[in-house]
Amino acid sequence: MNDIQVMNKAADNIRILAASMVEKANSGHPGGAMGGADFVNVLFSEFLIYDPKNPKWEGRDRFFLDPGHMSPMLYSVLALSGKFTLDELQQFRQWGSVTPGHPEVDVMRGIENTSGPLGQGHTYAVGAAIAAKFLKARLGEEVMNQTIYAYISDGGIQEEISQGAGRIAGTLGLDNLIMFYDANNVQLSTKVEDVDAENVAMKYEAWGWKVIQINGNDVNEIRKALKEAKAEISKPTLIIGNTVMGKGAVGADNSCYENKVSTHGQPLSAAGASIADTIKNLGGDPEHPFAILPEVAELYAKRAKELEVIVVERYAVKDVWAKAHPDLAAKMEQWFSGKAPKIDWVAIEQKANQATRAASATVLGVLATHVENMIVASADLSNSDKTDGFLKKTHAFVKGDFSGAFFQAGVAELSMACICIGMSLHGGVIAACGTFFVFSDYMKPALRMAALMEQPVKFIWTHDAFRVGEDGPTHEPVEQEAQVRLLEKLKNHKGHNSMLVLRPADVVETTVAWKLAMENVYTPTALILSRQNITDLPAKENRYQEALQAEKGAYIVNEDANADVILLASGSEVSTLVEGAALLRADGIKVRIVSVPSEGLFRSQSKEYQESILPAGSKIFGLTAGLPVNLEGLVGPNGKVWGLESFGFSAPYKVLDEKLGFTAKNVYNQVKELLA
Repeated sequence: MNDIQVMNKAADNIRILAASMVEKANSGHPGGAMGGADFVNVLFSEFLIYDPKNPKWEGRDRFFLDPGHMSPMLYSVLALSGKFTLDELQQFRQWGSVTPGHPEVDVMRGIENTSGPLGQGHTYAVGAAIAAKFLKARLGEEVMNQTIYAYISDGGIQEEISQGAGRIAGTLGLDNLIMFYDANNVQLSTKVEDVDAENVAMKYEAWGWKVIQINGNDVNEIRKALKEAKAEISKPTLIIGNTVMGKGAVGADNSCYENKVSTHGQPLSAAGASIADTIKNLGGDPEHPFAILPEVAELYAKRAKELEVIVVERYAVKDVWAKAHPDLAAKMEQWFSGKAPKIDWVAIEQKANQATRAASATVLGVLATHVENMIVASADLSNSDKTDGFLKKTHAFVKGDFSGAFFQAGVAELSMACICIGMSLHGGVIAACGTFFVFSDYMKPALRMAALMEQPVKFIWTHDAFRVGEDGPTHEPVEQEAQVRLLEKLKNHKGHNSMLVLRPADVVETTVAWKLAMENVYTPTALILSRQNITDLPAKENRYQEALQAEKGAYIVNEDANADVILLASGSEVSTLVEGAALLRADGIKVRIVSVPSEGLFRSQSKEYQESILPAGSKIFGLTAGLPVNLEGLVGPNGKVWGLESFGFSAPYKVLDEKLGFTAKNVYNQVKELLA
């Protein structure tokens, strides 16, 4: 047990570093970091189990920070742990620094998630806790017995996503999840009481959580709460820590600047406090604020030695386990490698002329039996988005039983997406989730974060166009494809397309799309699938081999020599082009038909390949069930696009095809007009 005075000194050291980082950058959020310093200090110096020499150790505890604006607190405690230098802290929020304004995932430096949009971070922790339970059920508690910690603030509690995270964690009884709620009663522009009068403790208790309320700045109370939470065997635990915003902040006249809204989101000096007097008040040297106090350095050196002993013991247990279970050891190594599983894609037999959601179900059935570390989720639509192709070969998670591989998320698209990202961040699992494409609107914040963190979650979106039919415009996606395809154009920090977006044209192309999705271990993938049946595309010889050309994003389905016009589409519109081409050919017009499941992939190919598919200066007609902008960049100045420029209508899909011009006859008319 560490001396209380030393523990308080370490927390003050974190406060000094955090406030000084913000002051030097003239930008950031010091107050919350100063209030939360006691909890992170106790956690990192006494409870969190990890291997300083092997940050990617599978059995480590995880710490997920939700309020990313409290990054100075995280960087400071990680500096005490040896993960950041004091020089790096001084580059906070500067170009090229490793200490950006909001933390970005960097496991080697102890940062488990990118955080910023409030509420998402602790939902990743829920996903990681589910992944840990799932892996424990398969590999054993000898190697998968970690604790998942989350840190959340008043803002995250208010974000609606906390409802999904709280409900799901309680329902599943995630006793390996401990969340600290930093309840300091101060927000960026108001006090909490001005906007929120709910009883947070009762809310979480109603969801099935264990709730402990403490003074969040008291070392002994924090210790006691963490020990109690670690001992819980049936529920997740919420520790409500009542903390002091801007703890230790004073003015030049020694007046108190604690519990003030002004210290939340600006340097202390801008809030009217004195940074020099605050540093003095906390036991530091205002002339040299970026320093680790000797007794604090000793505290964290002691913890490093303790971790060495703990890790040696854990690795010894792992070695005994690996010798007794070499098959499981090999699986764990493969699963945590992040490499794509090997699947005999050629052997997958698809029923002809089906909806691509049905073709996806066929593939999912194969994956359920061949990919043991895959988890599939659905937002209460498994029998409609056809993720039940996977579910039929396994069973859903329930409290106390994670032997299945399906996650029924309930009606909570954003929570589901973030939880799947959390599973992926934990490592060792492949996560996929499904819903209707129109509800991707609810998931957009998660898609962006998955793309930013380069997490290979598979997003399965069905009912991809106005052909949802009678449900009407509330359920008929029009602008969604354009929105999602922007992530194909947006580059990640490595300079790659930040998302792979695939809209397959028939059942066999769906198999290929799933192949691409499973082999994409670097970014998220979107699969956009039809509700209605689609006529298979014509095959010259082997349809699968021909559909494999989708790996280049766009390919020629069939063509006449010296074509007069190129017909271009993705998804179900390609088969409509095939029907239209028959009318054009009967009229003596020579055509080339191109399927473009992924413009992003296509634009990543060589200029020569792109030119071979869409030669410069060609007359090109594009057909899209979404906004015309989906294809305008491909069609170019010599072409035209027939798309949907309004919301859909309620009617049977074949009636809508006729009324909205998605017919062979209209393809014929539009192309004739283009050529004229």
